[in-house]
Amino acid sequence: MNSTEISVRKRDLEIILQGIAPHPNPKISLEQYTTPADFAAELLFRACYEHEDIAGKSVIDLGTGTGRLAIGASVLGAKYVLGIDIDLESLQTALSNSRRLGMNADWALSDIDSIRGNFDTVIMNPPFGTKREHSDIKFLQVAMRLGKVIYSIHKSATYSFLSRWLRDHGAKFETVMVTEIALSHQFPFHNKQRYPVNVQVFRIKRS
Repeated sequence: MNSTEISVRKRDLEIILQGIAPHPNPKISLEQYTTPADFAAELLFRACYEHEDIAGKSVIDLGTGTGRLAIGASVLGAKYVLGIDIDLESLQTALSNSRRLGMNADWALSDIDSIRGNFDTVIMNPPFGTKREHSDIKFLQVAMRLGKVIYSIHKSATYSFLSRWLRDHGAKFETVMVTEIALSHQFPFHNKQRYPVNVQVFRIKRS
């Protein structure tokens, strides 16, 4: 799309996402780190306006947390948005955020394995697998069952393993973003205010 077709400016989207309330009690066992607003806005903006995978599409956010990616998809004109999380506090916060911002989205308390359906686009920031080994793979398996196109955020250090796994499972994929994000101080063992992490975003099409 060219610039004349863009209906939501990236900076405006980022400002909206910055206003989303954080998780009141994040759990390290679930790797509940907040997706930075500027990074989320850039990812959603590219998915919407470069690849036409958001506006007018059905979108599911697996492991939605407080709803930042799901709400952003709604802002950008998704036809239908569903956010899934196993944590009740996350969903309560996401629901509160969406109501306060006047965004339309459905929220479901569920393990992702229980979700059925067909969606145009999956967009997710899955656990990196540092606390539960291969939890990132579980999210990819479910996403490839549910969605035609998947946007998934992963640590750059896992690129070789994940790209090999995707090829072995017949997926077509490309890297649409490579960047450093700063995770904020969230847990008692953190001794810095910000933790830089190198990440990349896969755009995956199932076979």
